[in-house]
Amino acid sequence: MSEKTILTEKSLAFLEQYLNNAAPTGYESSGQKLWMNYLKPYVDTFITDTYGTAVGVINPEAPFRVIIEGHADEISWYVNYISEEGFIYVIRNGGSDHQIAPSKRVNIHTKKGLVNGVFGWPAIHTRNRAKEESPTVENIFVDCGCDSKAEVEALGVHVGCVITYPDTFSILNGNKFVCRALDNRVGGFMIAEVARLLKENGKKLPFGLYITNSVQEEIGLRGAEMIAQTLKPNIAIVTDVCHDSSTPMVDKKIEGEIKIGRGPVITYAPAVQNHLRDLIIDTAESEKIPFQRLASSRVTGTDTDAFAYSNGGVASALISLPLRYMHTTVEMIHQSDVENVIRLIYHTVLNLQEGEDFCYYK
Repeated sequence: MSEKTILTEKSLAFLEQYLNNAAPTGYESSGQKLWMNYLKPYVDTFITDTYGTAVGVINPEAPFRVIIEGHADEISWYVNYISEEGFIYVIRNGGSDHQIAPSKRVNIHTKKGLVNGVFGWPAIHTRNRAKEESPTVENIFVDCGCDSKAEVEALGVHVGCVITYPDTFSILNGNKFVCRALDNRVGGFMIAEVARLLKENGKKLPFGLYITNSVQEEIGLRGAEMIAQTLKPNIAIVTDVCHDSSTPMVDKKIEGEIKIGRGPVITYAPAVQNHLRDLIIDTAESEKIPFQRLASSRVTGTDTDAFAYSNGGVASALISLPLRYMHTTVEMIHQSDVENVIRLIYHTVLNLQEGEDFCYYK
């Protein structure tokens, strides 16, 4: 398998379309439909659950089940209060960053369609220079150009409407992908590419492979919790993003030393099963895939935790993609890292043997 053939024009076109589509936590269905349509030629069947997690399955009749997983949702805001003057106050839906909100354009999702707005902020000339107020969840607000609460409501906006950013995909310097929602729609993209490569390279697996795009990770790993109980996997390999610590204002002593362009990140953590992690490292070394290491105290903060502690314990591991500026509208990743995460999951899947002993004691 040539590295040059990892990402095709078709796959990159899908990635752009998939990232540009809004799929906030709790409202992932439009993105899941795009994802399943892309994945359809490469799997035997699909499973979906009550809350929207989508799973493409290869060898559904096989008793031994291996999951490769990413999460589909993106952070957003909820309309929480509309003032009589027509200004909209918000609460978080996931880990939305209040500091980046002022001056950002937004889309408010209503049954009548999208309503455009902006996060307003007082001009520098009008602020108290002796004691400037910083943006907080309590004081940021959306202005959709209306003069009253009644006018806002006439557009279809009400408490509970979801608000997303419209920022779209771009490429910097030829190999840096920039977009909102790379966390973690790029994970869904990468596991779909693994399925594509298995199909196109004619690989047969001795187990069932469940390509799983979970919902509601951003509010507590909820989609993974649900689908783990449904699928009852034997092994789970999760992919998510982690922090690039090479940019200004990030402390490497706290976050570890990670940089985009240096390869996938393999995590050490209580939820990561040692033998499965070692298999992934052995695979990276044998395939000459560059990788980085990261340690996580107590929890990984990813769907790995949900799978690992489900069903009496599932052998789980985490392969992360380094990312800059997480939970902003300019999240940034390196194309080579995307390709190498795909390669690492692909070769790890091929190296797994049905019923291999992942018991803690050997």
